[in-house]
Amino acid sequence: MTDQLLARDGVLRKETLHASVASPLLDTMTFLNEITLRYPAAVSFAPGRPYDGFFGNEQIFGYMRRYLDHLADQGRSEEEIRTVLFQYGPTPGLIRTIIADWLARDEGVEVPPESIVVTVGAQEGMLLTLRALFAGPEDVLLVASPCYVGITGAACLLNLPVTSVPERADGLHHADVEAAILAERAKGRRARALYVVPDHSNPSGTTMDPQARRDLLDLAARHGMLVLEDTPYRLVSPGPPHPTLKSLDRDRGVVHIGSFSKTVFPGARVGFVIADQRVVDAQGRSGLLADELAKIKSMVTVNTPALSQAAVAGVLLAADGRLSRFNDPNAEYYGDAMRTTLEALERHLPPARRAALGVDWNTPTGGFFIRVDVPFDADEAALDRSAREFGVIWTPMAYFHPEGGGRRQLRLSTSYLTAEQIDQGIARLTRFIEAHAPRL
Repeated sequence: MTDQLLARDGVLRKETLHASVASPLLDTMTFLNEITLRYPAAVSFAPGRPYDGFFGNEQIFGYMRRYLDHLADQGRSEEEIRTVLFQYGPTPGLIRTIIADWLARDEGVEVPPESIVVTVGAQEGMLLTLRALFAGPEDVLLVASPCYVGITGAACLLNLPVTSVPERADGLHHADVEAAILAERAKGRRARALYVVPDHSNPSGTTMDPQARRDLLDLAARHGMLVLEDTPYRLVSPGPPHPTLKSLDRDRGVVHIGSFSKTVFPGARVGFVIADQRVVDAQGRSGLLADELAKIKSMVTVNTPALSQAAVAGVLLAADGRLSRFNDPNAEYYGDAMRTTLEALERHLPPARRAALGVDWNTPTGGFFIRVDVPFDADEAALDRSAREFGVIWTPMAYFHPEGGGRRQLRLSTSYLTAEQIDQGIARLTRFIEAHAPRL
């Protein structure tokens, strides 16, 4: 045994690094990227990202100009505007008032700007929130199973225990959440917070109905547990959305994590956290949880890039705080892509054929993702064969189950492809399933 971290030949032994770097969870996206690069001709249902056709190279200049005009209209001098754009900015964010105005107009969420922290994507928001809320080894994060890997990955980096709550076909049920809370309490641990994507969740596409949302908030209030609400797919889905948990929150029991990656553009990497809970110290001094998140952020990213914030602010200003209207064409496109994918599945795998094969899928009403049940292990070896021999890429659902599960399920993302690519991809997927399924 040696106390040296670095050997003389410049080699680091992996077991001397933090345990998270050896976690399979952190390898999942790398593997998918490698598969995509290895088989560029394959139709890929893997990336859950916006459709490139919405972006124009000149748009960014118009967005920036709109924000610069806004600053000038406020009476800012040329020198002040230059400082805003080119210098380090305030850690909590430059555009909190603009975001607060949008939230009030579009989401019915009335919060003061000072309760908002502008982050480098929703991912930083998750990391900051978890770091602030989880104080000791007895604190447990509850998540749905399946669950977005970003939150479990952040918990892994921070050494936080995660307990999964099995999701039913129609989403997360408050009775199952309560059972998990009580089970943790019996172990001498406390469920500090529950992470949930109530609208068109990643990866399963489920949506909580309004009563389920109210039941969950009542449950959380009874047990003194916070709810971490993540809402990336609301405004890129067709039809009127259900109210956010935050808009229904009367007890400041919801920390809302948002992102502009799907609604504006992902390259900006701008997200936000609404953390309006009051924090009181031992001397009785009071502040907001947002203030504590900003302290942590100052040691992580210092501030969210001003140019990215300016571009997002320009969109919000141009939309007059109605990002939902701005996203209407996008939502229509993604709704059509979802329907096209479901229709292609139905056409290539009609009821009798899929029943014989043991194939099924859910029918989300929005978002980017569909869950497909298959009669074999949808693991990385199967994915490699699917890409190599059949020219179609998907995501194993097992990636999204923190405590195991989803072994015979895969996820299809419908957002990034054209109708022609979708039909071609589903035809290839059908041939792969038929070749890979146990012989009838």
